[in-house]
Amino acid sequence: MKKLLASLVTAATVLTLTACGSNNESTGDTGGSSDKVTVWAWDETFNIKAVNEAKKVYENKDVDVEVVTMSQDDIVQKLNTSLASGNTDGLPNIVLIEDYRIQGYLSSYPDAFSDLTDIVNEDDFSSYKFAVNKIDDVIYGVPFDSGVAGLFYRTDYLADAGYEAADLQDITWDDFIQIAKDVKEKTGHAMMSLDPSDLGLARIIMQSAGEWYTGEDGTTVTIKDNESFKAGLNVLATLLNEGLVEQVSDWDGGVNAVQSGNVAAAPTGAWYSSTIQGAEDQSGKWAIAPIPALAGGNSVNASSIGGAGWYVIKGVAGEENAKDFLANTFASNKELMGTLATEIGLVSTMNAAEETKEYTSGLDFYGGQKVFQDFSQWSQEIPAVNYGNHTYAIESVLTESLQRVINGEDIDKVLEDAQTQVEAQIAN
Repeated sequence: MKKLLASLVTAATVLTLTACGSNNESTGDTGGSSDKVTVWAWDETFNIKAVNEAKKVYENKDVDVEVVTMSQDDIVQKLNTSLASGNTDGLPNIVLIEDYRIQGYLSSYPDAFSDLTDIVNEDDFSSYKFAVNKIDDVIYGVPFDSGVAGLFYRTDYLADAGYEAADLQDITWDDFIQIAKDVKEKTGHAMMSLDPSDLGLARIIMQSAGEWYTGEDGTTVTIKDNESFKAGLNVLATLLNEGLVEQVSDWDGGVNAVQSGNVAAAPTGAWYSSTIQGAEDQSGKWAIAPIPALAGGNSVNASSIGGAGWYVIKGVAGEENAKDFLANTFASNKELMGTLATEIGLVSTMNAAEETKEYTSGLDFYGGQKVFQDFSQWSQEIPAVNYGNHTYAIESVLTESLQRVINGEDIDKVLEDAQTQVEAQIAN
């Protein structure tokens, strides 16, 4: 995942999708005495900076909190190796884990993570987070950033096509496609950029309907009869086949499409704001609306793409101090969430963050819109979905399925084939 929301307030460096840093070198000693807490995370400008800000407000000065920077890929590899061997030597006290990955760890290594139920009040956070950081009634993670989705759009381009802010509120994907047609016809601009190998938009559409590639148990493959995924593939295919998007082949292509002024919108996660604001000459020309929903059914104008949480490794020296650090910072401190909104552009999943001045203030770049407040409210409406253990393995199969739909093959047959392929992939 690319860099999780680097800044809603100031322009920041280019992110990595659902949060992946580029620094592959670890720093610091991962051993832990009882008065030392070690944290593993990626991205110096976002997650690492968040921990350093938390250290400033943590009152127990007898505890030394050390932050170790490494790439998300390295963290995943080291966790996999150590947890599979049952040896926690060299592991940190606290580790940041992406929402799409955590259920795999919790189900595969149920005794590896500390029970955080006593420091996390479920009512204090967006409820959808607890579909991924719990097993039964036990909470294992402190929710961190929100992957809440929004429809970023150019107000000037939409106005030229005959649309105003009210016309973008609580729309459907059918409405979005019609708006895209009007924008293309009247302004010449593509509505958005789209990488045909990226299923992010389909994920957004699925979660808005409370569905995923797997069922509520996180393991039963549900692709064949998944109406929201089917709708998502149809939306992607329509946008591509009708020439309503600027096709790109990688992340940088999408960034260029936005910052060059080529496209009129970007339906994606809140973390994308740093990329939007990277084009300083476009200040005042952007606004953010709720993400579109599917017409009919249970789909809502709220969804997520990305996000992560803080987890404590059980049995590593300093475990109780690690829990205390999280309890007094990321699990409860709304003022810290306000500071992080200003410093790194964090959209927190802590409900009380809405009460801070940072959330109730408008942002000039978005024409005075109270962006943090809007994202915080939408975050509370996101349907809870168990991402299961295999999101990325499943998508490695489904990229081909999207291409087949784009090429005009019968979508029901495509999904039947995908069901069989994914079941075989997971079985192996």
